[in-house]
Amino acid sequence: MIPGLGTALNTGTVLAGAAIGLSLGRVIPASLQRTIRAGLGLFVAVYGIQMTLRTRNPLILLISVLLGVVIGELLHLDDGVQALGRWAERRTRRDGEPGRVSLAFVTTSLLFCVGPLTILGSFLDGTRGDVTVLAVKAVLDGFSSIVYAVTLGWGVILSAVSVLVVQGSLTLIAFLVHAGLSEPETAELTAAGGIIVLGIALGLLDLKVIKVANFLPALVVAPLLAGALQAVGAV
Repeated sequence: MIPGLGTALNTGTVLAGAAIGLSLGRVIPASLQRTIRAGLGLFVAVYGIQMTLRTRNPLILLISVLLGVVIGELLHLDDGVQALGRWAERRTRRDGEPGRVSLAFVTTSLLFCVGPLTILGSFLDGTRGDVTVLAVKAVLDGFSSIVYAVTLGWGVILSAVSVLVVQGSLTLIAFLVHAGLSEPETAELTAAGGIIVLGIALGLLDLKVIKVANFLPALVVAPLLAGALQAVGAV
C-alpha cells in the first residue's frame, strides 16, 4: 500500500466522527460503542499475534522487549503520556464558552496524536505500508470524535489537521529510515511491534492495564540487535 494512506484514513474518520457528533451524536447508544470497542480489541489481539510470529529469532525478540521496557521505564515514557492525558481531561472538565474552540482543538489533538498507536501505526505504515494499526486507531478516533464533538463543539474538527501533520511526519520519517533496514531487521521490528499491539488489545478488552508506551523503545532495540548479530554472522 501507499505510505501515508493510514494517516489519510485517520484524518478522514476524525472529520466524519466530528460531523456526526455535531449532528446526531447523542442518539448513538453507549452500549453500541462498548461492543464495537470489544470487537476491535479481539481483532487487535489476533493481529498482534500474527505480527509477533514473524520473528526469525525469539531470543532477539525477548531481549529487545526486555531492554525496551527497561529503557521506557527509565525514561518514564508511559508516565509522560498519562500526564498529558490527565491534563487534557482536566481541560475538558472546564465549563464556559470562552476558549471553547481552542479547548476542543488542544484536547482532541493530544488524545488523537499522543500514544503508542500513533507511533507504532505510523512506523508500520512508513516501513511496510501496513495501515492495519492506523485503521484500528482511525475507527477508535472516529467514535471518540463523535463524543467530543457532542461535548466540546466544532473545534474537534480542527484536530484532524494535527493528525495529518503529526502522523504524516512520523510516517515520512519511518519511510526514510526503512530504506536502510534489512529483512531480518524488519522482521524483528515487526515482531516487537506485535508485542506492543497485544498490550494495547488487553487494554481495549479491559483485561489488563499495561504501560504500553514503555515498550516503544523495543522498536529501536529490535532492528539494532538484529543488525548487530547479522553483522557478525550470528543470524
